[in-house]
Amino acid sequence: MTFTGFIGKVCMWPLRAIIRACVALGIHPNTLTLIGVLINVAAACALGVNRFLLAGLIMIVANIFDFIDGKVAQQTNTVSRFGAFWDSTLDRFSDIALFLGLIYLYSTLHRTDYVMVASLAMMFSIMTSYARARAESLIEKCKVGFMERPERIVLFMIGAFTNRMGAALWVILILSIFTVADRIYYTYLALNKKPMPHGTGWRGVFWRAFFWRDERTTIPYDLWVIAILAFVWLMPPLWIGDPTAPGMGLWALLEP
Repeated sequence: MTFTGFIGKVCMWPLRAIIRACVALGIHPNTLTLIGVLINVAAACALGVNRFLLAGLIMIVANIFDFIDGKVAQQTNTVSRFGAFWDSTLDRFSDIALFLGLIYLYSTLHRTDYVMVASLAMMFSIMTSYARARAESLIEKCKVGFMERPERIVLFMIGAFTNRMGAALWVILILSIFTVADRIYYTYLALNKKPMPHGTGWRGVFWRAFFWRDERTTIPYDLWVIAILAFVWLMPPLWIGDPTAPGMGLWALLEP
């Protein structure tokens, strides 16, 4: 079992109980989706006033609802095309709300640079979802690129709980740009019936990293996760000018 697979199994224990409770109470999955969005708006408000720990706790609650709505729909036989549309649309509202909370915070701190970082991260995050949706209206599947919505949400929570939101935003921005590029290129290749890029040696490593197609809970996925966590936690906030976490971070522990 991989590291991320183990975490997923541990988290499923309480979630199964919550799913059973929602099914027993007869709560419609579309209602659960709406509740999750409203709670995420509360998390965005907490981000906007620099209450990162509170925001992280609220995000956990919000994303419980976001996760279980589909499971409840399956168990209650209420899966529908409108439900899928409703869920996808409200997910975009949740994403935008969290970014807007940070944009508001950085604007009150007069940090135009991080207003732009958060704005660009928001733009490419939305484009990540749009590119896949539009591509899959033309081809069968376009699930390439690493930075999808679950990864963004987890990074938001890690940034909030550990006060490393600046580094988390940079990861979201850079990997979202690559993910959008991946999906555009993949769709171009698929529509024109061209071979997918590959290679051996360092060329193969490059294409595997840039043109990401590995599933979650695999060893390559875990290696990416470890590299991202190392960057978020080891990058000195001073080096990236993090507005809410000044200093050298963990490196300060090495100072005499």
